[in-house]
Amino acid sequence: MDIEGLPVPVFCGVDWAEDHHDVAIVNAGGTRLAKLRISDDAAGFAQLTALLAEHGDSNDHPIPVAIETSRGLLVACLRATGRPVFAINPLAVARYRDRHSVARKKSDAIDAAALANILRTDMAVHRPLPMDSELAQAIAVLARAQQDAVWDRIQAHNKLRSQLREFYPAILVAFADKREGICSREARTILAAAPTPTAAARLTRRRLQSLLKQAGRQRGIEAEADRLHEVLHQEYLHQPPQVEDAFGQQTAALLRQLETACTNAGQLETATRETFERHPDAPVISSFPGLGSLTGARVLAEIGDDRTRFTTAGAMKAYAGSAPVTRASGKSCTVMARRVKNQRLAAAGYVWAFASLTASMGARAHYDRRKEAGDRHVAAQRNLFNRFMGMLFHCLQHGERYDEEKAFPNRLEGELVAQAA
Repeated sequence: MDIEGLPVPVFCGVDWAEDHHDVAIVNAGGTRLAKLRISDDAAGFAQLTALLAEHGDSNDHPIPVAIETSRGLLVACLRATGRPVFAINPLAVARYRDRHSVARKKSDAIDAAALANILRTDMAVHRPLPMDSELAQAIAVLARAQQDAVWDRIQAHNKLRSQLREFYPAILVAFADKREGICSREARTILAAAPTPTAAARLTRRRLQSLLKQAGRQRGIEAEADRLHEVLHQEYLHQPPQVEDAFGQQTAALLRQLETACTNAGQLETATRETFERHPDAPVISSFPGLGSLTGARVLAEIGDDRTRFTTAGAMKAYAGSAPVTRASGKSCTVMARRVKNQRLAAAGYVWAFASLTASMGARAHYDRRKEAGDRHVAAQRNLFNRFMGMLFHCLQHGERYDEEKAFPNRLEGELVAQAA
Protein backbone atom coordinates (compact mmCIF):
# COMPACT_ATOMS: atom_id res chain seq x y z
CA MET A 1 0.00 0.00 0.00
CA ASP A 2 1.41 3.39 -1.00
CA ILE A 3 0.91 5.40 2.17
CA GLU A 4 2.32 8.59 0.73
CA GLY A 5 -0.31 8.69 -2.00
CA LEU A 6 -3.28 8.40 0.35
CA PRO A 7 -5.06 11.31 2.02
CA VAL A 8 -4.56 10.70 5.73
CA PRO A 9 -6.14 13.58 7.68
CA VAL A 10 -6.32 11.67 10.98
CA PHE A 11 -3.57 9.92 12.92
CA CYS A 12 -3.68 7.56 15.89
CA GLY A 13 -1.15 6.97 18.66
CA VAL A 14 -1.26 4.12 21.18
CA ASP A 15 0.79 4.08 24.38
CA TRP A 16 0.74 0.43 25.39
CA ALA A 17 1.07 -1.13 28.83
CA GLU A 18 0.63 -4.59 30.29
CA ASP A 19 -3.05 -4.35 31.19
CA HIS A 20 -4.28 -1.21 29.42
CA HIS A 21 -3.47 1.12 26.51
CA ASP A 22 -3.94 4.87 26.07
CA VAL A 23 -5.18 6.02 22.65
CA ALA A 24 -5.00 9.51 21.13
CA ILE A 25 -6.31 10.71 17.77
CA VAL A 26 -5.17 13.99 16.20
CA ASN A 27 -6.01 15.66 12.91
CA ALA A 28 -3.71 17.19 10.32
CA GLY A 29 -3.66 20.48 12.22
CA GLY A 30 -2.46 18.88 15.44
CA THR A 31 -5.76 19.18 17.28
CA ARG A 32 -6.49 16.23 19.52
CA LEU A 33 -9.84 14.83 18.46
CA ALA A 34 -10.18 12.07 21.04
CA LYS A 35 -8.41 10.23 23.82
CA LEU A 36 -9.36 6.92 25.37
CA ARG A 37 -7.98 4.26 27.71
CA ILE A 38 -8.77 0.72 26.61
CA SER A 39 -8.20 -2.64 28.26
CA ASP A 40 -5.83 -5.25 26.87
CA ASP A 41 -8.49 -7.67 25.68
CA ALA A 42 -11.03 -8.19 22.91
CA ALA A 43 -13.39 -5.60 24.39
CA GLY A 44 -10.63 -3.00 24.40
CA PHE A 45 -9.74 -3.72 20.79
CA ALA A 46 -13.42 -3.36 19.84
CA GLN A 47 -13.43 0.05 21.54
CA LEU A 48 -10.35 1.07 19.56
CA THR A 49 -11.80 0.05 16.19
CA ALA A 50 -15.09 1.79 17.02
CA LEU A 51 -13.21 4.99 17.91
CA LEU A 52 -11.26 4.85 14.65
CA ALA A 53 -14.48 4.29 12.70
CA GLU A 54 -16.02 7.37 14.31
CA HIS A 55 -13.18 9.48 12.90
CA GLY A 56 -13.35 8.29 9.30
CA ASP A 57 -11.53 4.97 9.34
CA SER A 58 -12.43 2.75 6.37
CA ASN A 59 -11.01 -0.10 4.30
CA ASP A 60 -10.03 2.28 1.52
CA HIS A 61 -8.49 4.89 3.82
CA PRO A 62 -7.45 3.27 7.10
CA ILE A 63 -6.12 5.50 9.86
CA PRO A 64 -2.42 4.81 10.50
CA VAL A 65 -1.45 3.82 14.03
CA ALA A 66 1.83 4.50 15.85
CA ILE A 67 2.86 2.33 18.80
CA GLU A 68 6.11 1.77 20.69
CA THR A 69 6.34 -1.97 20.05
CA SER A 70 6.15 -4.34 17.11
CA ARG A 71 4.92 -7.32 19.11
CA GLY A 72 1.90 -8.40 21.10
CA LEU A 73 -1.74 -9.25 20.48
CA LEU A 74 -2.79 -5.64 19.97
CA VAL A 75 -0.21 -5.14 17.22
CA ALA A 76 -1.10 -8.49 15.62
CA CYS A 77 -4.79 -7.59 15.52
CA LEU A 78 -4.09 -4.12 14.12
CA ARG A 79 -1.91 -5.62 11.38
CA ALA A 80 -4.61 -8.17 10.59
CA THR A 81 -6.98 -5.32 9.73
CA GLY A 82 -4.61 -4.27 6.94
CA ARG A 83 -3.92 -0.80 8.33
CA PRO A 84 -0.40 0.70 8.40
CA VAL A 85 1.15 0.21 11.85
CA PHE A 86 4.33 2.09 12.75
CA ALA A 87 6.57 0.78 15.53
CA ILE A 88 8.33 3.85 16.95
CA ASN A 89 11.42 3.45 19.11
CA PRO A 90 10.73 4.66 22.70
CA LEU A 91 13.90 6.78 22.58
CA ALA A 92 12.54 8.59 19.53
CA VAL A 93 9.23 9.16 21.33
CA ALA A 94 11.09 10.74 24.25
CA ARG A 95 12.80 13.17 21.87
CA TYR A 96 9.49 14.09 20.25
CA ARG A 97 7.93 14.60 23.66
CA ASP A 98 10.49 17.31 24.44
CA ARG A 99 9.31 19.27 21.38
CA HIS A 100 5.95 19.91 23.01
CA SER A 101 6.97 20.53 26.63
CA VAL A 102 10.15 21.74 28.29
CA ALA A 103 8.84 20.86 31.76
CA ARG A 104 9.56 17.18 31.08
CA LYS A 105 6.12 16.16 32.27
CA LYS A 106 5.09 12.67 31.22
CA SER A 107 1.95 10.58 31.25
CA ASP A 108 0.50 7.77 29.16
CA ALA A 109 -1.95 10.15 27.52
CA ILE A 110 0.86 12.56 26.60
CA ASP A 111 2.88 9.73 25.08
CA ALA A 112 -0.11 8.58 23.03
CA ALA A 113 -0.54 12.11 21.67
CA ALA A 114 3.19 12.32 20.92
CA LEU A 115 2.99 9.11 18.92
CA ALA A 116 0.06 10.44 16.90
CA ASN A 117 1.92 13.68 16.23
CA ILE A 118 4.98 11.75 15.03
CA LEU A 119 2.88 10.38 12.19
CA ARG A 120 1.32 13.77 11.57
CA THR A 121 4.67 15.52 11.08
CA ASP A 122 7.18 12.82 10.07
CA MET A 123 5.31 9.79 8.82
CA ALA A 124 7.37 9.77 5.61
CA VAL A 125 10.62 9.13 7.51
CA HIS A 126 9.24 6.16 9.47
CA ARG A 127 8.64 2.72 8.06
CA PRO A 128 5.41 0.79 8.69
CA LEU A 129 5.56 -2.80 9.85
CA PRO A 130 5.86 -5.14 6.85
CA MET A 131 2.85 -7.02 5.58
CA ASP A 132 4.47 -10.44 5.88
CA SER A 133 2.50 -13.59 5.18
CA GLU A 134 1.26 -15.76 8.00
CA LEU A 135 3.81 -18.44 7.10
CA ALA A 136 6.66 -15.93 7.22
CA GLN A 137 5.50 -14.74 10.65
CA ALA A 138 5.40 -18.34 11.88
CA ILE A 139 8.94 -18.89 10.60
CA ALA A 140 10.04 -15.75 12.44
CA VAL A 141 8.61 -17.05 15.72
CA LEU A 142 10.27 -20.45 15.35
CA ALA A 143 13.61 -19.19 14.06
CA ARG A 144 13.99 -16.61 16.82
CA ALA A 145 12.92 -19.13 19.46
CA GLN A 146 15.45 -21.63 18.14
CA GLN A 147 18.21 -19.04 18.15
CA ASP A 148 17.29 -18.10 21.73
CA ALA A 149 17.39 -21.79 22.66
CA VAL A 150 20.87 -22.08 21.16
CA TRP A 151 22.02 -19.08 23.18
CA ASP A 152 20.47 -20.64 26.30
CA ARG A 153 22.31 -23.87 25.55
CA ILE A 154 25.61 -22.02 25.22
CA GLN A 155 24.99 -20.24 28.51
CA ALA A 156 24.05 -23.47 30.29
CA HIS A 157 27.12 -25.19 28.83
CA ASN A 158 29.43 -22.41 30.02
CA LYS A 159 27.95 -22.51 33.53
CA LEU A 160 28.35 -26.27 33.75
CA ARG A 161 31.89 -26.23 32.37
CA SER A 162 32.90 -23.52 34.82
CA GLN A 163 31.43 -25.62 37.63
CA LEU A 164 33.27 -28.77 36.53
CA ARG A 165 36.59 -26.95 36.48
CA GLU A 166 36.17 -26.38 40.22
CA PHE A 167 36.13 -30.06 41.19
CA TYR A 168 35.78 -32.46 38.22
CA PRO A 169 38.63 -31.99 35.66
CA ALA A 170 38.49 -35.65 34.59
CA ILE A 171 35.22 -35.27 32.69
CA LEU A 172 36.56 -32.21 30.87
CA VAL A 173 39.72 -34.09 29.86
CA ALA A 174 37.65 -37.05 28.68
CA PHE A 175 35.67 -34.96 26.20
CA ALA A 176 38.17 -32.20 25.42
CA ASP A 177 38.70 -33.44 21.85
CA LYS A 178 35.01 -33.97 21.09
CA ARG A 179 33.33 -31.45 18.81
CA GLU A 180 30.44 -30.73 21.18
CA GLY A 181 32.45 -31.22 24.38
CA ILE A 182 30.27 -31.81 27.42
CA CYS A 183 27.22 -30.86 25.35
CA SER A 184 27.44 -34.19 23.55
CA ARG A 185 24.91 -36.86 24.47
CA GLU A 186 27.68 -39.21 25.61
CA ALA A 187 29.14 -36.64 28.01
CA ARG A 188 25.72 -35.75 29.40
CA THR A 189 24.79 -39.39 29.90
CA ILE A 190 28.01 -40.24 31.72
CA LEU A 191 27.84 -37.08 33.79
CA ALA A 192 24.28 -37.91 34.87
CA ALA A 193 25.41 -41.37 35.98
CA ALA A 194 28.56 -40.07 37.70
CA PRO A 195 28.15 -36.43 38.83
CA THR A 196 31.35 -36.54 40.94
CA PRO A 197 34.92 -37.70 40.19
CA THR A 198 34.65 -40.31 42.95
CA ALA A 199 31.57 -41.80 41.28
CA ALA A 200 33.31 -41.67 37.90
CA ALA A 201 36.27 -43.62 39.28
CA ARG A 202 33.89 -46.44 40.22
CA LEU A 203 32.55 -46.84 36.67
CA THR A 204 33.58 -50.15 35.13
CA ARG A 205 34.25 -50.76 31.46
CA ARG A 206 30.98 -52.70 31.19
CA ARG A 207 29.06 -49.83 32.77
CA LEU A 208 30.71 -47.33 30.43
CA GLN A 209 29.77 -49.46 27.43
CA SER A 210 26.17 -49.51 28.64
CA LEU A 211 26.14 -45.72 29.05
CA LEU A 212 27.59 -45.20 25.57
CA LYS A 213 24.88 -47.39 24.07
CA GLN A 214 22.29 -45.50 26.08
CA ALA A 215 23.64 -42.26 24.57
CA GLY A 216 23.09 -43.64 21.06
CA ARG A 217 26.63 -44.66 20.11
CA GLN A 218 26.72 -47.60 17.70
CA ARG A 219 30.35 -48.02 16.65
CA GLY A 220 33.64 -48.31 18.50
CA ILE A 221 31.89 -48.75 21.83
CA GLU A 222 34.51 -50.99 23.44
CA ALA A 223 37.43 -48.80 22.35
CA GLU A 224 35.72 -45.63 23.56
CA ALA A 225 34.81 -47.29 26.87
CA ASP A 226 38.45 -48.31 27.37
CA ARG A 227 39.62 -44.77 26.64
CA LEU A 228 37.11 -43.21 29.05
CA HIS A 229 37.95 -45.77 31.73
CA GLU A 230 41.62 -44.89 31.48
CA VAL A 231 41.00 -41.13 31.60
CA LEU A 232 38.53 -41.25 34.49
CA HIS A 233 40.83 -43.46 36.59
CA GLN A 234 43.87 -41.21 36.35
CA GLU A 235 45.16 -39.22 39.32
CA TYR A 236 43.47 -35.83 39.83
CA LEU A 237 43.18 -33.30 42.62
CA HIS A 238 40.02 -33.65 44.71
CA GLN A 239 37.84 -31.45 46.89
CA PRO A 240 37.04 -32.65 50.44
CA PRO A 241 34.38 -35.44 50.33
CA GLN A 242 31.45 -33.38 51.66
CA VAL A 243 32.33 -30.42 49.44
CA GLU A 244 32.59 -32.75 46.44
CA ASP A 245 29.14 -34.19 47.17
CA ALA A 246 27.72 -30.64 47.36
CA PHE A 247 29.35 -29.81 44.02
CA GLY A 248 27.84 -33.02 42.63
CA GLN A 249 24.33 -31.94 43.57
CA GLN A 250 24.85 -28.54 42.01
CA THR A 251 26.26 -30.21 38.89
CA ALA A 252 23.16 -32.40 38.62
CA ALA A 253 20.99 -29.25 38.71
CA LEU A 254 23.08 -27.51 36.04
CA LEU A 255 23.03 -30.67 33.95
CA ARG A 256 19.23 -30.70 34.00
CA GLN A 257 19.25 -27.13 32.70
CA LEU A 258 21.64 -28.15 29.92
CA GLU A 259 19.49 -31.16 29.04
CA THR A 260 16.42 -28.95 28.74
CA ALA A 261 18.27 -26.39 26.63
CA CYS A 262 19.60 -29.09 24.29
CA THR A 263 16.15 -30.65 23.93
CA ASN A 264 14.52 -27.30 23.21
CA ALA A 265 17.14 -26.35 20.64
CA GLY A 266 16.82 -29.70 18.85
CA GLN A 267 13.01 -29.72 18.73
CA LEU A 268 12.79 -26.10 17.62
CA GLU A 269 15.41 -26.72 14.94
CA THR A 270 13.32 -29.53 13.45
CA ALA A 271 10.17 -27.40 13.51
CA THR A 272 12.00 -24.42 11.99
CA ARG A 273 13.44 -26.46 9.13
CA GLU A 274 10.10 -28.07 8.29
CA THR A 275 8.22 -24.76 8.32
CA PHE A 276 10.89 -22.94 6.30
CA GLU A 277 10.91 -25.57 3.57
CA ARG A 278 7.20 -24.94 2.96
CA HIS A 279 7.79 -21.27 2.14
CA PRO A 280 7.89 -20.24 -1.55
CA ASP A 281 11.12 -18.28 -1.00
CA ALA A 282 12.94 -21.28 0.49
CA PRO A 283 14.35 -22.59 -2.84
CA VAL A 284 15.79 -19.16 -3.67
CA ILE A 285 17.31 -18.60 -0.24
CA SER A 286 18.68 -22.15 0.05
CA SER A 287 20.36 -21.88 -3.36
CA PHE A 288 22.98 -19.53 -1.89
CA PRO A 289 26.24 -21.13 -0.75
CA GLY A 290 26.46 -21.43 3.02
CA LEU A 291 22.70 -21.11 3.54
CA GLY A 292 21.02 -24.27 4.78
CA SER A 293 17.48 -24.62 6.01
CA LEU A 294 18.23 -23.37 9.51
CA THR A 295 20.36 -20.33 8.63
CA GLY A 296 18.06 -19.60 5.70
CA ALA A 297 15.08 -19.62 8.05
CA ARG A 298 16.84 -17.11 10.31
CA VAL A 299 17.49 -14.84 7.34
CA LEU A 300 13.89 -15.09 6.09
CA ALA A 301 12.59 -14.49 9.61
CA GLU A 302 14.26 -11.08 9.74
CA ILE A 303 13.76 -9.81 6.17
CA GLY A 304 10.24 -11.25 5.75
CA ASP A 305 8.49 -11.84 2.45
CA ASP A 306 6.93 -8.40 1.93
CA ARG A 307 8.58 -7.26 -1.32
CA THR A 308 7.72 -3.61 -0.63
CA ARG A 309 9.55 -3.55 2.69
CA PHE A 310 12.95 -2.75 1.13
CA THR A 311 12.87 -0.53 -1.94
CA THR A 312 16.58 -0.97 -2.69
CA ALA A 313 19.34 -3.44 -1.97
CA GLY A 314 21.07 -0.73 0.05
CA ALA A 315 18.11 -0.54 2.42
CA MET A 316 18.30 -4.28 3.09
CA LYS A 317 22.07 -4.07 3.58
CA ALA A 318 21.69 -1.24 6.08
CA TYR A 319 19.03 -3.20 7.96
CA ALA A 320 21.37 -6.19 8.14
CA GLY A 321 24.26 -4.03 9.34
CA SER A 322 26.55 -5.15 6.52
CA ALA A 323 26.69 -1.75 4.79
CA PRO A 324 29.18 0.68 6.37
CA VAL A 325 28.30 4.09 7.80
CA THR A 326 29.97 7.23 6.45
CA ARG A 327 30.39 10.24 8.73
CA ALA A 328 31.54 13.35 6.90
CA SER A 329 31.96 16.86 8.25
CA GLY A 330 34.03 19.47 6.47
CA LYS A 331 37.28 17.88 5.34
CA SER A 332 36.96 14.85 7.60
CA CYS A 333 35.37 11.65 6.32
CA THR A 334 35.20 8.43 8.32
CA VAL A 335 33.82 5.07 7.21
CA MET A 336 33.00 2.64 10.00
CA ALA A 337 31.00 -0.48 10.73
CA ARG A 338 27.29 -0.02 11.37
CA ARG A 339 26.31 -0.49 15.01
CA VAL A 340 22.55 0.05 14.83
CA LYS A 341 21.22 -2.96 12.97
CA ASN A 342 19.16 -6.11 13.24
CA GLN A 343 21.40 -8.11 15.56
CA ARG A 344 19.80 -11.45 14.72
CA LEU A 345 20.24 -10.95 10.98
CA ALA A 346 23.84 -9.81 11.50
CA ALA A 347 24.56 -12.94 13.56
CA ALA A 348 23.06 -15.15 10.85
CA GLY A 349 25.10 -13.26 8.25
CA TYR A 350 28.35 -14.04 10.02
CA VAL A 351 27.52 -17.77 9.99
CA TRP A 352 26.40 -17.52 6.36
CA ALA A 353 29.59 -15.81 5.18
CA PHE A 354 31.82 -18.19 7.13
CA ALA A 355 30.09 -21.31 5.75
CA SER A 356 30.25 -19.96 2.18
CA LEU A 357 34.06 -19.90 2.22
CA THR A 358 34.16 -23.66 1.71
CA ALA A 359 30.99 -23.88 -0.41
CA SER A 360 31.84 -21.23 -3.02
CA MET A 361 35.16 -20.60 -4.75
CA GLY A 362 33.99 -17.12 -5.67
CA ALA A 363 33.17 -16.28 -2.07
CA ARG A 364 36.57 -17.56 -0.97
CA ALA A 365 38.34 -15.50 -3.62
CA HIS A 366 36.38 -12.39 -2.60
CA TYR A 367 37.26 -12.96 1.05
CA ASP A 368 40.95 -13.44 0.19
CA ARG A 369 40.99 -10.20 -1.83
CA ARG A 370 39.58 -8.28 1.10
CA LYS A 371 42.18 -9.80 3.41
CA GLU A 372 44.96 -8.86 1.01
CA ALA A 373 43.56 -5.32 0.89
CA GLY A 374 44.05 -5.02 4.64
CA ASP A 375 40.72 -6.12 6.12
CA ARG A 376 40.70 -8.28 9.20
CA HIS A 377 38.71 -11.50 9.36
CA VAL A 378 35.46 -9.97 10.65
CA ALA A 379 35.61 -7.01 8.27
CA ALA A 380 36.28 -9.29 5.28
CA GLN A 381 33.35 -11.53 6.22
CA ARG A 382 31.08 -8.53 6.71
CA ASN A 383 32.03 -7.29 3.24
CA LEU A 384 31.23 -10.72 1.80
CA PHE A 385 27.92 -10.78 3.66
CA ASN A 386 27.16 -7.32 2.26
CA ARG A 387 27.66 -8.61 -1.26
CA PHE A 388 25.48 -11.64 -0.61
CA MET A 389 22.68 -9.42 0.71
CA GLY A 390 22.68 -7.47 -2.55
CA MET A 391 22.46 -10.70 -4.51
CA LEU A 392 19.69 -12.01 -2.29
CA PHE A 393 17.66 -8.82 -2.78
CA HIS A 394 17.92 -9.19 -6.57
CA CYS A 395 17.08 -12.92 -6.54
CA LEU A 396 14.02 -12.47 -4.31
CA GLN A 397 12.71 -9.55 -6.36
CA HIS A 398 13.02 -11.50 -9.63
CA GLY A 399 12.40 -15.03 -8.34
CA GLU A 400 15.82 -16.24 -9.50
CA ARG A 401 18.15 -18.73 -7.85
CA TYR A 402 21.79 -18.09 -7.04
CA ASP A 403 24.20 -18.41 -9.99
CA GLU A 404 27.91 -18.65 -9.18
CA GLU A 405 28.98 -17.41 -12.62
CA LYS A 406 26.87 -14.26 -12.33
CA ALA A 407 27.72 -13.71 -8.68
CA PHE A 408 31.51 -13.74 -9.03
CA PRO A 409 32.41 -13.18 -12.70
CA ASN A 410 35.85 -11.79 -11.81
CA ARG A 411 36.92 -15.16 -10.45
CA LEU A 412 36.04 -16.94 -13.69
CA GLU A 413 37.86 -14.31 -15.74
CA GLY A 414 40.92 -14.77 -13.53
CA GLU A 415 40.84 -18.52 -14.07
CA LEU A 416 40.66 -18.11 -17.85
CA VAL A 417 43.62 -15.74 -17.79
CA ALA A 418 45.61 -18.17 -15.67
CA GLN A 419 44.82 -21.06 -18.01
CA ALA A 420 45.83 -19.02 -21.08
CA ALA A 421 49.14 -18.11 -19.43
